[in-house]
Amino acid sequence: MEAVQFDVTPVRFLLARSLGRLSSAFVHGSGSGLRRVDRPVPPLPGPAWMRIEVMLCGICGSDLAALAYRSSTALEPFGSFPAVLGHEILGRVVETGPEVAHVEAGQRVVVDPMLHCAVRGSPASAWCPSCSAGRHSTCEMAAEDGSLEVGGRPLQRGLAIGYHASLPGGWSEQIVAHSRQVFAVPSGLDDRVAVLAEPLSIGLHGVLESGAVDVRGPVLVIGSGTIALATVWALRTLGYEGKLVAQAKRRHEAGLAMALGASEVVQPGPAARQALVDTGARAYMPVVGPEVYAGGGFEQVFDCVGSEGSIAQALGFAAPRGKIVLLGCAGRLKKLDLTFLWAREVQILGCVGYGMEEWDGRRMHTFEIALKGMEADSTALKDMVTHVFPLRQYREALRAAFDHRRSGAVKVALAPTSAARPAGLDPRPAETRP
Repeated sequence: MEAVQFDVTPVRFLLARSLGRLSSAFVHGSGSGLRRVDRPVPPLPGPAWMRIEVMLCGICGSDLAALAYRSSTALEPFGSFPAVLGHEILGRVVETGPEVAHVEAGQRVVVDPMLHCAVRGSPASAWCPSCSAGRHSTCEMAAEDGSLEVGGRPLQRGLAIGYHASLPGGWSEQIVAHSRQVFAVPSGLDDRVAVLAEPLSIGLHGVLESGAVDVRGPVLVIGSGTIALATVWALRTLGYEGKLVAQAKRRHEAGLAMALGASEVVQPGPAARQALVDTGARAYMPVVGPEVYAGGGFEQVFDCVGSEGSIAQALGFAAPRGKIVLLGCAGRLKKLDLTFLWAREVQILGCVGYGMEEWDGRRMHTFEIALKGMEADSTALKDMVTHVFPLRQYREALRAAFDHRRSGAVKVALAPTSAARPAGLDPRPAETRP
């Protein structure tokens, strides 16, 4: 089967980090560790597994960070390479094991890529505390080989499909997945909406975990990408009724944020400062350093960027005893002033992935909540997937995703086997398009 595979070596790390700034060839081109390859079709590892033909697979910010070697090396023990990337997967079931009961061949499905202890082959009595609690996104066995065999070899280490040498991700024609990872897609849901189930679930998990639905004061969402937009959607879908300010950089992103439920969209800089002042904050200028504020502020801030600048803004914009929810993949930050973390008793909550949630009087998986919300109203979501490319054009797809300012991309997807018509790459800035 055709697949796009990424390999990690010290030499490629050095080339990407040094020469990658000069040429994309060292990030996703001929000088990188990314190649289109022919891989054997993976066998079903057990009776509770299924084979899935990949229709669409999104390109995530974490994929781009991995290719550019911008991710923290702290997570290196929890992945294995060479790996077929891609974890935002929409597919069609083509084969099921005898223990698969909830889906059948021919059905469209989405895939939770995070690996549970059960997926690794462990009996329930040996599950780690996270998996036992339904929080498998923090599985404590991710750095260990599993007892399950795939193709005659033990399952290699890894947190998720897409960063796993044994289980190819969605940048390929087919994958295999365990039954607990797979969720049927409602029949009326468009493919380009259904493929958003994974990023939308990240926003949902952050909102549910933080208790944002019950917040009375204003909420700020920092970020222009898919996770930020997913968070805006999740807040409104789950019932938050207060003032919701979204910070986005470009006009088309602002339009999406408003369509998804933002009360107001501001650009970084003076407009964002004014939004803070509108909450009742008063500005003061220290002898040295940037402007600081007292009073007012946002009761919750969702940082969907994870940079030094976005976290600094979140700390400065949060109300006393407010909460900052980190959904952006923050790593090592060289300079970060944490004064207001303790001076205002601000809480910081990190969220990752998805799992079992308490919602609407039931215990259900985040993907189930996402699919219900998407089915109820998918109108605003239909414009989030802006570009679709066939697998053979993966470099063009990555160029659009990396240079989203020029391409106007929000979510770029690959179509390994789908007949979906590629949106292509429009070289004009989004603001100048008709």
